Amino acid sequence: MTQIYTYPPLFEGKLISRYKRFFADIELITGELITAHCPNTGPMTGVCLLGNRVMVSKSDSKTRKLAYTWELIEVNDNDRPVWCGVNTALPSKVIKAAIEQKVILELNDYLRIRSEVPYGQEKSRIDLVLDTTGRPVYIEVKNTTWTDGTLALFPDTVTTRGQKHIRELVSIIPEARAVMLYFINRGDCDRFSPGDDRDPKYGQLLREAVKSGLEVLPCRFDITPEGISYLGLAEFILP
Repeated sequence: MTQIYTYPPLFEGKLISRYKRFFADIELITGELITAHCPNTGPMTGVCLLGNRVMVSKSDSKTRKLAYTWELIEVNDNDRPVWCGVNTALPSKVIKAAIEQKVILELNDYLRIRSEVPYGQEKSRIDLVLDTTGRPVYIEVKNTTWTDGTLALFPDTVTTRGQKHIRELVSIIPEARAVMLYFINRGDCDRFSPGDDRDPKYGQLLREAVKSGLEVLPCRFDITPEGISYLGLAEFILP
């Protein structure tokens, strides 16, 4: 197990409420009630649990409206507590670091990494592009914490943006390698499938894309208050 990312010092508390998507009221273990930034626009199905233990980071920036950022929440699934990552700004950064450290074997062969590259016919930006001696590798990173037991699922809601990203990736095949990388932001899942119950169209598009040559990499990560470690690939199940 290779640690890729180290968290800054974190402060423990419990989740009191989440509202307007970007705000979370948290009671620190000191008894102080704070409002933290919630860097996650999704519904956080199965992990936004009031009263559960959380971890927040604190910024010293004087220009920020909210000093604290909600980073982690602990859930009790699969007969043991597990930390789940909340901050969806991190996965692309962690994947870039993992590629640079050459721990994702499927993405080791490259000359240069570029981030947030404009591409496609629907005015998209790809998370990462690997320039190689041959075809470039286009990588879209999707964060997932929704599960059914040890099966990780994405998406947990209808995502027209996610549907667009599948179409855009298919449009560059075969001129480039197209990779959909699912960042499983918790350490208790060893399988991955599309979340057909929440967005059947996404599941249909993903199946069609795989037949067209889309590569799917469901990457498993262990999450602790100390950092994020790579566990390898989950089994990709496409019913």
